[in-house]
Amino acid sequence: INKFDAKYGPTYLVLDALQKLFYTSDAARESFVDLCEEKYVQQVTFDSYLYKTVQGNNPIGDVALLGKTLSSLYKNNTSKPAPMRELV
Repeated sequence: INKFDAKYGPTYLVLDALQKLFYTSDAARESFVDLCEEKYVQQVTFDSYLYKTVQGNNPIGDVALLGKTLSSLYKNNTSKPAPMRELV
């Protein structure tokens, strides 16, 4: 199990952090949806699944993503939620 943890532990650590951050409230989930539209997020996600390890070796992209994450969390936590849509 130590070999598995050494190889895949960082991946599960990142996934756990994402779950704890983005699945705590509706506003946080909306922020997650906002971020999933980013090309950088899609590329890092694809590469991570492809290579079976957490990717993202672009520090500038990571810092930009952090800024967008904080901005989105602020926006979604301070604005009034959109009204519920009705099924017709």
